Amino acid sequence: MSATETSVPMDISIPHITECNGPEKEATISEPPAAPPSPPPLINQEKVLVSVEVLLKPSSTAQTEDVRLAVERMLEKRSMSYADGPIPVPLDDTFLVDNVQRICICDSDVWVEKQDILLFWQVKPVVHVFQLSEEGPCEELSNDGQLASFHEWILPAKEFDGMWESLIYDSGLKQRLLRYAASALLFTEKGVNHVLVSWNRIVLLHGPPGTGKTSLCKALAQKLSIRFRARYPQCQLIEVNAHSLFSKWFSESGKLVAKLFSKIQEMVEEENNLVFVLIDEVESLAAARKAALSGSEPSDSIRVVNALLTQMDKLKSSPNVIILTTSNITAAIDIAFVDRADIKAYVGPPTLQARYEILRSCLEELLRAGILSNSEFQDGSNFLIPSYTNLREQLDSAVSPDTASPFYLAKQLLAAAEACEGLSGRSLRKLPFLAHAALANPFGCEAGKFLHKMIETSRRERSEMLE
Repeated sequence: MSATETSVPMDISIPHITECNGPEKEATISEPPAAPPSPPPLINQEKVLVSVEVLLKPSSTAQTEDVRLAVERMLEKRSMSYADGPIPVPLDDTFLVDNVQRICICDSDVWVEKQDILLFWQVKPVVHVFQLSEEGPCEELSNDGQLASFHEWILPAKEFDGMWESLIYDSGLKQRLLRYAASALLFTEKGVNHVLVSWNRIVLLHGPPGTGKTSLCKALAQKLSIRFRARYPQCQLIEVNAHSLFSKWFSESGKLVAKLFSKIQEMVEEENNLVFVLIDEVESLAAARKAALSGSEPSDSIRVVNALLTQMDKLKSSPNVIILTTSNITAAIDIAFVDRADIKAYVGPPTLQARYEILRSCLEELLRAGILSNSEFQDGSNFLIPSYTNLREQLDSAVSPDTASPFYLAKQLLAAAEACEGLSGRSLRKLPFLAHAALANPFGCEAGKFLHKMIETSRRERSEMLE
């Protein structure tokens, strides 16, 4: 299925594919075969779809279809391997050099068995061409001096660039959300009967504060605006300000909710416009009605919940809207809202592997920026810090890493990740800054010494958190 068709395929990326540069690399048997080799077993099977994202330069005025075709020709010509990360823009292709800022293979979390050898001709790259909006958020101002009812972004937005990659979870959550959105939009596009098969295009992410729920919702909207750009050339993110929907006047809050959703309904009436509605801390709007009935909550909250559920049911018939919600207190949410959510995903504190990968990305960034010095572990602009999986393989081999190897630095990083148990993802992202601020000499600090300071800082943060 091509990227220009109405329905957008679900992308499955492959973390490693053997590169093939010519027949001489394929000859692995010394004696000639007795008969012509049979075709590889996967040659007639359906190709694996791999997502390739192409970011245009802000100054580019090229047609996205022309860029897509040029990138597809480049990929076919290179016969390259498919692994997560950037692809260099070929300097001999002036059209791509003039128009393309970045080419990247994304979201490879479907691992291939080691005995399976997938070559480039077994992969179908799905190229997504996009340009970032630099407008920033717009506010919907009210006439009576109240808070804006929502903020609006045109997607994909420069503000959210790189956010998806910075969020690290080791449970396959991000891929699950991408696949869910693809199915939800496909079912609606194909006119599947809602009476026979039910779905609402509502996502509920719940868990403790600081685990990246709101950021994940924004990053998901950004990613989907890129992946579905061929079908929906216009995309918007509407972040609802839940607190602005509560009026000081009794019974007015339900009317404010209805007014907000009528504006959203106007946006989704444009069939080429994909709208994401983000409701952060949704329990403030969808509080359990039984609490109000028992007298512990104001009765006006019942009207708010009723209005919210009614408006969401109205949006169910619109094929081009996805509602993203978060909550820190799922027990406080009305059961009718929870029941409407297609996905109810728990986002908990990062595991050891996630903590390691978060800190690894922070350390690599500090090395890249020159905040830390560690020249023996650098190869040009690439900082050779092993992934958690590679580090575990090294440690399981019972071979002690040399102090001048990147695995030694990774072992120190693992100790730092172990010391950070209990810290949220938000706290982990702040930890390198706090550790650097605690240094006696903040200029040109060695990475190894910095990691020792980061372990001390993490212990202090944990002790203060428990007090």
